[in-house]
Amino acid sequence: MDPKSIMPTYKRLDVEFARGKGVWLYDTEGKRYLDALAGIAVCGLGHAHPAVTRAIQQQAAQLLHTSNVYGITRQRELAERLVALSGMDNVFFGNSGAEANECAIKIARMYGHGRGIEKPAIVVMENSFHGRTLATLSATGSRKVQAGFEPLVSGFVRARYGDLDELQSIARNNTSIVAVLFEPIQGESGVRVAPPGYLEGVRELCDRHDWLMMLDEVQTGNGRTGRLFAFQHTGVMPDVLSTAKGLGNGVPIGVCLAHGKAAGVFHAGNHGSTFGGNPLACAAGLAVLDTIVADDLCGNAERMGARLIDGLRARLAGLKGVIEVRGRGLMVGVELREPCPELMQAALERGLLINVTADSVIRLLPPLIIGAQEIDQIVTTLGELIEARESTPASPG
Repeated sequence: MDPKSIMPTYKRLDVEFARGKGVWLYDTEGKRYLDALAGIAVCGLGHAHPAVTRAIQQQAAQLLHTSNVYGITRQRELAERLVALSGMDNVFFGNSGAEANECAIKIARMYGHGRGIEKPAIVVMENSFHGRTLATLSATGSRKVQAGFEPLVSGFVRARYGDLDELQSIARNNTSIVAVLFEPIQGESGVRVAPPGYLEGVRELCDRHDWLMMLDEVQTGNGRTGRLFAFQHTGVMPDVLSTAKGLGNGVPIGVCLAHGKAAGVFHAGNHGSTFGGNPLACAAGLAVLDTIVADDLCGNAERMGARLIDGLRARLAGLKGVIEVRGRGLMVGVELREPCPELMQAALERGLLINVTADSVIRLLPPLIIGAQEIDQIVTTLGELIEARESTPASPG
C-alpha cells in the first residue's frame, strides 16, 4: 500500500480518509465509517471537534513555537490544569507516549543514583507495551517488538502482570530495584485489566521499599476508562504518571507527571525537548481537558462503556469461539479463541473501524463523545461478523 517514498513499517488497510465529523470518518470515495478506534485512543473528542479546531486556529494565528529557553504561557496553563485535575505536583512535556515513558525511566534512574544505587533497576511487566524507542521497547514485554533491535537497554526486571507475590519475591531478592512501571490496563496485549487490589498492593510495596510507583497511562488516560486517569478509580496516588494519546486529540503531545519525592528529581539540564510543550500542542491539550470536564465525557465513557460491554456480552453469549468480553469505560476487548486479524477488513467493509491486537483480541476504543445509537451499531455489526465467522466451516489445512 505504501509508496516507495515511505518506509514499509505498517501493514495498512486499503482505505484513505478525507475528512471526519464527530464519531464518523469519510473516505476519499465518500463512504462513511463509524470510528470505534479513534486513532488508537487518540481522538477522544472525535473528529473536527469545534473546541479543538478553534483552539488550534487561534493559536496558529498567534504563535506556534519559541523554545523552552523561554516561558510559554499555554504550557504553564496546561501544566497547572493537569496538576489540579490529577493531584500530581509537576510535569514535563514531550511529544509522544514513548517520550513520556522515557522521561519516567530517566526519573527512576536518577532517583536510584540519588539513593546510592550504582545500577538502578525497574520492574516491568510481561506483555506490557511502553513504546518503540530503545529504552521503552526494552521495558516492553513483547519479543515481537524487541526482535532485531538487540542489544537491548539493561536495567529492567520482568514480573507477571497482576502478581503481587512475584513482586514481593523480587523485593526480597534484588536490592537494585528503584521503581515499578506498569499499565493499569494493558492495551496492546489485549485489554487486560489489573485485578482488584493490584494498584493498592503495588503502592503498599513501593512505600515499604522506597520504590517509585510509575503508571503508564498513555492509553488509559484522558477520560478513556471513565475517570480522567485510571488510577483515580482507586485511592492510590502514583509517584510518576505518563500520558499522551487522547490529550491532544490528534496533535502530538506527551506528558510525564511527578508527585512527591519524584517531583524533585530533575533539575535544569537533566532533560529536555525541542518541541515539547509548544504553544500549539498545549492549546490543543487545554481545549481537550476543558471539553472533557465541561461535557462530563468521563461520565459518558463510563455509561457508554457499560452499554458496550453489556451489549457485547449479551449478543455473544453462548458462542464457543468467544472467550471473554472485558474492559473498563470505553477501552474494551473481545477475546476470541482463534486469531482473527481478518475481522479488521471485514468490519471495514461494513463501515466499522476496529483493531485486532494480540492476534485474537478485538480492541474497541471509540471516541468519548459516542452515543447509545452508535454503541448499539457497534454491538450489532460485531455480533453479526463474529456469528458469521463462527458459522463458517474452517478451510481444510
